[in-house]
Amino acid sequence: MEIALRGLEIGLVLTLLIGPVFFTILQASVERGFWVGVMVAIGVSLSDIFYVAICYLGFSSFMTEPGSQIYMGYAGGCILIAFGLYYVLVKSRQKQFGGSGTIGDRKKYHYFIKGFLINAMNPMVAVFWIGTFSLATIDFGYKSPVELVVFFGFVLGTVLCTDIAKAFLSGKLRQIINYRSLMILHVILGIALILFGGRLIFLTRLITLS
Repeated sequence: MEIALRGLEIGLVLTLLIGPVFFTILQASVERGFWVGVMVAIGVSLSDIFYVAICYLGFSSFMTEPGSQIYMGYAGGCILIAFGLYYVLVKSRQKQFGGSGTIGDRKKYHYFIKGFLINAMNPMVAVFWIGTFSLATIDFGYKSPVELVVFFGFVLGTVLCTDIAKAFLSGKLRQIINYRSLMILHVILGIALILFGGRLIFLTRLITLS
């Protein structure tokens, strides 16, 4: 129970962080509906599981190397900026609203990939999970696979559940939103992604100069 409560606490802390994932889930849910937002959330969750698995397998040192961080920083920043420009220059000018939200499985798969990439290519996410893994093993003293599975199961489960809740609440906005407000949402999302991407590249640049 103590392990589960600690996992729940860490998961709740993570959900309070506002980043590109939050805006992506918000946009997808408002434009396409609840289940599309869930697909984004699942993609994000899978990338989180990927980083936790890397830490468990002992490859976390590779993620903390300056060379790896620089590569991920520039690549992640460019991906965020590319998504941001797409929403500002393309999506904001589309004349069609998201409709009923019923889209094909292939299109939903694209949203899943989007959630995975936006989260996975952010080196700050990798640093967070490396720090959390160190906290669990060194500070909390969790060594056995069972303890680690319970702890990270509650951390990841809490994050996924809250992301799904965000998708649900955002999806409710579809009932009152119109084309103009959707266009504004696309612009806000695009600008947010561009700012996050630019900040990521700037911080990466500081690493190269240090």
